[in-house]
Amino acid sequence: MSVSRRGLFGMVGAGAAGVAAGVVGDRLMTSSPDVVPVAAEAAAIPFFSAQQAGIVTPAQDRLHFVSFDVTTKDRAELVTLLKDWTAAAARMTEGAEAAERGAVGGSPEAPPADTGEALGLPASSLTLTIGFGPSLFDARFGLADKRPAALVTLPTFPKDSIDPKRSDGDICVQACANDPQVAVHAIRNLARIGFGKVSVRWSQLGFGRTSSTSRTQATPRNLFGFKDGTHNIKAEDTDALRDHVWVANGDGPDWMTGGTYLVSRRIRMHIEIWDRTSLSEQEQTVGRTKGVGAPLGQVDEFDEIDLHVRGAGGQPLIADDAHIRLASAESLGGVRILRRGYNFTDGSDGLGHLDAGLFFICFNRDTRKQFVPMQQNLSTKDHMMEYLLHTGSGHFAVPPGPKPGGHWGETLFA
Repeated sequence: MSVSRRGLFGMVGAGAAGVAAGVVGDRLMTSSPDVVPVAAEAAAIPFFSAQQAGIVTPAQDRLHFVSFDVTTKDRAELVTLLKDWTAAAARMTEGAEAAERGAVGGSPEAPPADTGEALGLPASSLTLTIGFGPSLFDARFGLADKRPAALVTLPTFPKDSIDPKRSDGDICVQACANDPQVAVHAIRNLARIGFGKVSVRWSQLGFGRTSSTSRTQATPRNLFGFKDGTHNIKAEDTDALRDHVWVANGDGPDWMTGGTYLVSRRIRMHIEIWDRTSLSEQEQTVGRTKGVGAPLGQVDEFDEIDLHVRGAGGQPLIADDAHIRLASAESLGGVRILRRGYNFTDGSDGLGHLDAGLFFICFNRDTRKQFVPMQQNLSTKDHMMEYLLHTGSGHFAVPPGPKPGGHWGETLFA
């Protein structure tokens, strides 16, 4: 019998934690309406579904994103790895160890089948999402004719400073959870299982989600201090998801129907410069008030953006180079994306500045028609680009979710 993290948490910690925090049923006793119930924070998210979890799932607080290079040249060995990964991922998202009798229940003479740092921790809403990069579709595995036309190599945008060591890769896995140790444990164990078949190309830790993907979530703030992703597509917006996120039948190869495309961008923020910028210029740059988050000229955060409202002097209140103007569907011919990014702080740059910013993640139905024109517009016109530097980039085809008994990428390798 496997050791269940959720089981251990329930048996050992629930009583003490309930008394300490004042839990009634599964809710905290608190006057704050923004406190998330403990049960919701710790809950397990179903792994098997029509679409992969971690896309429209209510965004968790922590991220560990990894990109792998495939080192084996054997197609059968790669498929076996994907099956092994799927089995481990399904267990870990349930709050169990990566393998039966994983950390301590196996032979003392053999390496453990689970690294053990998540023992006693609940599932913490862990989701694991896989994607395949353009480089996987070379001659190694007979996949060249299955590469979707939409899976383009992203162009170099104006002002990019892309580090190849932080970019691209054959396979990506996005781990999101409400406990950083749970997310790191999941990626660590997938890397352990993949030893000799894949190697880590790059990875990124993130904290403090910068978008809400459900109407049940409050809008978070980025490291510039502004609410971020107010008008993001939400899980409840099924028509918008159909039109802008999910690949439809006929969009490309059949194996991608029901999937989506993931774009990752590591965006360093020049926060020291931003912090010496006046509040007025900050708000003009974004196009929103910093406190409430309302579009300039409006009152509340969720008021409709009016790009045509003018001030007393007749000038637009939302400047021509304001971020929300250039990123708006109105300015982009109706283009929208689903954002799911995270803040990061990776020490210093050695020059006395924090290496901090936004690890941008988005999902869209066709990157050529959505993210690329959006980023082209922003990179050439957005005043905010004075405070940003794009240092990493990735593009991955995210297949539909695995069925029970199936595995990640089954539609691709069928």
